[in-house]
Amino acid sequence: MTEVKCAVFLMVLTALWTSTRGEPRVSCAFKESCILPCLFQMGSDVVIHWIQMMDIPVHSYYHSEDQLARQNQRFMKRTSLFKDQISEGNASLQLTGVDFQDQGRYKCYTSTITGNKESFITLHVDAPVNKVNIEQVENRITCSSGGIYPEPELIWSTNPPSTLTLQNNTTVQQTEQQLYNISSLLILSDSVTDLDYICTVSTNRNKRRTTLLKSNSITSSSTEATISCTDSNSPSTSLIWRFNHSQIILTQTRAKDPTVSEEWRKLVKGVSDSGSLTLQGISSDKEGIYTCELIHAGEASARNTFLKVENSQGNTHFVIIGVVGLAVIVAVIILLLWFKRRKAQKNRNNL
Repeated sequence: MTEVKCAVFLMVLTALWTSTRGEPRVSCAFKESCILPCLFQMGSDVVIHWIQMMDIPVHSYYHSEDQLARQNQRFMKRTSLFKDQISEGNASLQLTGVDFQDQGRYKCYTSTITGNKESFITLHVDAPVNKVNIEQVENRITCSSGGIYPEPELIWSTNPPSTLTLQNNTTVQQTEQQLYNISSLLILSDSVTDLDYICTVSTNRNKRRTTLLKSNSITSSSTEATISCTDSNSPSTSLIWRFNHSQIILTQTRAKDPTVSEEWRKLVKGVSDSGSLTLQGISSDKEGIYTCELIHAGEASARNTFLKVENSQGNTHFVIIGVVGLAVIVAVIILLLWFKRRKAQKNRNNL
């Protein structure tokens, strides 16, 4: 319990130190919980009123209990005080399921037998960038991310760095929830094939990036095929394998066993620590593009590998056909020689 109190107190102090125009401000993640800090001089007969400016009642406390009869409906079942810390001068408010309507200036009014106090704090709501998706079809690479606030920025780059002009078209859309979705289409030059392409999506709160590694192409027998994911041997924290961009083969998080989709259970032999996928007993209908999406140490990467399947059974058929054909030719030659010999013998008898 003491550790919890200390953690809350530190969060309150951190928020109070982040100030604008002399007033503290706190940034909260969309749909997450958030603490609005408020400290006061300890005393008896504590009264606490939290009010969103424009006189919207948020939370009240007096007579040693919550008083929510006048609470605005928008805040119902979303607010709470740290009851065990009120006697120590902590009137901080915890707000759950933070929405953009919650943004604005709040007043914390406290009163004890020693006097009254008013303090103010401004709440800002952010929806950080969580994931950047990247996909390549032929010479087109699409990068996208969604559910972001405020409006994000998208930047393309390469590894190694190059002077190549990256021709792209980026669009941003805002949803009814005021969240932003961003997408960009990059057209590749046919003459450049040795670059990794990096897509970075950022806001003033955070940024995420995904690297599209150089594509591979391998040929394997139907008996077994191993498709590498990255050049690193380090274990991943998240792994997804897809077939032809859409069909999920398996997913894996941290050190847990992979979850393999029903259609692929008999075909997946195993997954290495570095994410390499080993298949067995594959047929020609599983020839196509295999995409590995991997997250390691907060960095995301993706790689496309085209797998060509050589049907060993089909090669056996060709061998059998060749042997049979050769046998037929030999039989025909023997038959011709027999007829020729018989005809010669018949001619001698006639003489």
